[in-house]
Amino acid sequence: MSSPTPQTAPFPVRVFGGPTALFEYGGLRFLTDPTFDGPGDHQAPAVVLTKTAAAAGSPADLGRVDVVLLSHDEHADNLDTSGRALLADVPLTLTTPGGGERLGQAATGLADWQSIELDRRDGVPGTVTVTGVPAIHGPGQREEVEPICGEVVGFVLTGEDLPTVYVSGDNASLDAVKEIAERFAPVDTALLFAGAPRFPDVFDGGLIVLDSAQAAQAAKILDAGRVVPVHYDSWAHFTEGRDELVAAFAAAGLADRVDFGVRG
Repeated sequence: MSSPTPQTAPFPVRVFGGPTALFEYGGLRFLTDPTFDGPGDHQAPAVVLTKTAAAAGSPADLGRVDVVLLSHDEHADNLDTSGRALLADVPLTLTTPGGGERLGQAATGLADWQSIELDRRDGVPGTVTVTGVPAIHGPGQREEVEPICGEVVGFVLTGEDLPTVYVSGDNASLDAVKEIAERFAPVDTALLFAGAPRFPDVFDGGLIVLDSAQAAQAAKILDAGRVVPVHYDSWAHFTEGRDELVAAFAAAGLADRVDFGVRG
């Protein structure tokens, strides 16, 4: 695996718990899957989602947010009540095609491989390109999974003299990761949603997002220079946490590639 080049040195990533992270890229400030509600239960179509810990910060702590990268809008562990309220103050939310229709005018849905160009805000002429990439929220083929867990999208960010960044969203498919790697590897920074979430009554307890070992495998597939794990704490249905991630990446010989970000 290659190492980041000087012009693609890692940038800070602030993590807030669950799938929520904030980073600056090309002068634009990106927030992933905003979840800032306190602990408690949220009813999903087939199960109850229980939040177990408060976020490491609040929307008021974020400062300016230019773009929300929302893997999907249908589950509270990716977009909760306070997250929805926050969207009203953000100029652009990128999400699934269905989510783009549900969330209204400030939201744009991206199909697989569909891109949008955004003007940079770092004083450098040019644009940041955000490309929607495949994600499958459960075991099996998309047509089997989406009727149960819904549509999900991942994102790849690129720009001239900028690092390549992958945000996986709630993806359980290494085949999808391979498709992304064919187009974009090596990836400089991968924000990988992990946590090995399972429900006994959904897909017979099968994984609906990557487990720790799969996250390490995804890092190898992507030839990722850095992995920032998210989506592994603060919710009861996550069955693996930081310790399992550390062990899995160490076993894969990738311990030096893991960056747990800056908390809050």
